[in-house]
Amino acid sequence: PSCSNPQEMLQVKRNSCQFGNDFQDPFPPVVLKVTKEEDKVSGRRELKEPFPAPPPVILFSGSGRNSSKGLRRQKRDWVIPPINVAENSRGPFPQMLVSIRSDQDQDISIRYSITGVGADQPPNEVFNIDPVLGKMFVTKPLDREHRSSYHLRAHAVDMNGNQVENPIDLYIFVIDMNDNRPEFKNQVYNGSVDEGSKPGTYVMHVSAFDADDNTTANGMVRYRILSQMPHSPIPNMFTINSETGDIVTVAPGLDREKVSQYTIIVQATDMEGNLNFGLSNTATAIITVTDINDNPPMLTSRTFSGEVPENKVDIVVANLTVIDADQPHSPNWNAIYRIISGDPSGHFTIRTDPVSNDGMVTVVKPVDYEMNRAFMLTVVVSNQAHLASGIQSSLQSTAGVTISVQDVNEAPYFPTNPKHIRFEEGIPAGTTLTTFSASDPDRLQMQQTIRYSKLNDPADWLSINRTNGQIITTAILDRESVYVKNNIYEATFLATDNGSPVASGTGTLQIYLIDINDNSPALIPKESQICERMSKNVNGVNITAADDDTDPNAGPFVFELPKIPASIRRNWTISRISGDYARLGLRYQVYLEPGVYEVPVIVLDSGNPPLSNRSIIKVKVCPCDEHGDCTTLGAVAAAGLGTGAIISILICIIILLSMVLLFVVWIKRREKERQTKQLLIDPEDDVRDNILKYDEEGGGEEDQDYDLSQLQQPDSLEHIISKPPGVRRVDERPIIPESQYPIRPVVPHPGDIGDFIHEGLRAADNDPTAPPYDSLLVFDYEGSGSTAGSVSSLNSSSTGDQDYDYLNDWGPRFKKLADMYGGGVED
Repeated sequence: PSCSNPQEMLQVKRNSCQFGNDFQDPFPPVVLKVTKEEDKVSGRRELKEPFPAPPPVILFSGSGRNSSKGLRRQKRDWVIPPINVAENSRGPFPQMLVSIRSDQDQDISIRYSITGVGADQPPNEVFNIDPVLGKMFVTKPLDREHRSSYHLRAHAVDMNGNQVENPIDLYIFVIDMNDNRPEFKNQVYNGSVDEGSKPGTYVMHVSAFDADDNTTANGMVRYRILSQMPHSPIPNMFTINSETGDIVTVAPGLDREKVSQYTIIVQATDMEGNLNFGLSNTATAIITVTDINDNPPMLTSRTFSGEVPENKVDIVVANLTVIDADQPHSPNWNAIYRIISGDPSGHFTIRTDPVSNDGMVTVVKPVDYEMNRAFMLTVVVSNQAHLASGIQSSLQSTAGVTISVQDVNEAPYFPTNPKHIRFEEGIPAGTTLTTFSASDPDRLQMQQTIRYSKLNDPADWLSINRTNGQIITTAILDRESVYVKNNIYEATFLATDNGSPVASGTGTLQIYLIDINDNSPALIPKESQICERMSKNVNGVNITAADDDTDPNAGPFVFELPKIPASIRRNWTISRISGDYARLGLRYQVYLEPGVYEVPVIVLDSGNPPLSNRSIIKVKVCPCDEHGDCTTLGAVAAAGLGTGAIISILICIIILLSMVLLFVVWIKRREKERQTKQLLIDPEDDVRDNILKYDEEGGGEEDQDYDLSQLQQPDSLEHIISKPPGVRRVDERPIIPESQYPIRPVVPHPGDIGDFIHEGLRAADNDPTAPPYDSLLVFDYEGSGSTAGSVSSLNSSSTGDQDYDYLNDWGPRFKKLADMYGGGVED
């Protein structure tokens, strides 16, 4: 049998089309009637399948063939229905899905192929097609969670590869199966709820994800609570929304002080929560019951007591204990203490211990036993946070505190401290100034005795009576003293009682010294200069005065010139500028020789009576230029030297320079003569290389036993040369060829000694083997032996045949020797 009329209707029945013996039909027998109908939802044409059918045969919608009547019928485009494939199919594979046919396969040979993802694109070979029969297969199980749909295109070509049909689209959808359990995002969820919360209070949210299709029951998750620990106060304190996963309270009675934390096991099940068919998973929800201030603090006692020494501060005198069931170290637990009565002066405060929450009653203002022997305080305690709504304060939050004051020996004190008094300066020694007495605050005890002493008296002007505190001067009080600051002299005194232990207090006495006119004014400045010729009212010296006194005993000052000697007023004049300044100048048309003049000036102050002082001002009179400034010559002349004296000094300077020049010329000439003079000794007796010392007085022959070998050059230097490289003492002579010093000529010539010395010095400076080096220094080594023998073996005799007459030929310098030895045997 074969299929006919595919253009009009495709009627599929079991065995109606022959597909071959290898075809295995996975579907029950169905008949697929292909009709064209517009889908009202998606707006596309699709094949409707009224009842199950075997794999359909899909025909290409080609152009068609001419009918026998010669008419050409235009084929309509078909909308191919999607192909549904169940995921995780067990096969066998390959599994046929659909058969593709072209209505031209009876005339020509057709080759079929498919393209798209899953065919010729990754993942490849999930689907394939029989190129001859057009049967399309799936080759392995599909996973919807990996890929839920495929879009392929089917092609039909002839044997030459020419397209005979337009490609058709094939949509393959993977049908979901319930193969995935719900998975919670976290295995442990943490939430919190205030204690005392009402039923229906939101607590937390849990959520699970199911990889299956959530549009089907396979992916629809539902939640429920499996267990709650602990069961207090009831086993079901919470409930969960089965669809959203929100956990809320369901019953009252949450109390953090009884149960601070709940552990809940939550189950998520797919298939809309069907426990028979759905898959499940669990997670843990930990709910912490947060604290509210529902427990007021309670003092452990209604009365507390303590004691405090008088005059002590910043000490704890009592400790208040409190209990609070709320969360420790939270605002609901932290205690705040207040004194509501019994301390009107504010002597005490209560500080909270941050660790124990106790109240520490602390003294912040000294207490006086003579004023208050005890304090009765009323204390109230509360929390840092306000009490929760509906919670009343407990009566145990109030208590009484009794503080006893301990009497101690208090130091005497000066009622007026510092004490101010006023006196004129200059009062004589032995004057009583005042009585500076102290009081003892211990009035309730036995009367104590107070003794006074001086603690600080910078100028040592005062003394104090030990018993009554009377202040007496021991010297004259001087306002101008360096110990007086701003007219005030300050001294400190000590008052000590005889209590146990001894206590003492200090007092300060300030004496304001009233100024009297006891200081004469002094002229300022002491020195000045002025031009020898002055124009009228021009170019004077401004003077003033200094007075250690103050107003009204200082300025304004009066300046006068003395009448004696008369030359003062004849040559000088003084005019008043202001109350404190005057101008001193030469009288008009008066000429004075340049020099220094001492001008006496009388200065009077404004005291009553006034004091005067005769002061001397040194005025330098000098010639001035057109600007009124002293010239350089004038400054010298003003120093006290006349013109004649200045000329004499200049002549002396010229003579002294001439003498120095002549002396230098003479020295040069002497040096030149000395260099040209011949040597006075014979060349054979040249002593330039000898050291002559005449002032040594040794011990004779017994003093000449020297070991001269220490001063000689060793015959061999092998002990030095054989040392390894780098091992050499710095006190050994370097082993390198010695420099050759210049050879002296036999006959000296003018300048021979100087040239020889300079050449030898230059050679020694360039000689690396020359001393100094830290060793025995060898001077002018002359071999290992001496042909002269011992010098001590030479004998001298007055009767010898030595002839000294040649000394007469040596000149006048050797005349004395010639007279002594050249006269024969005179003695």
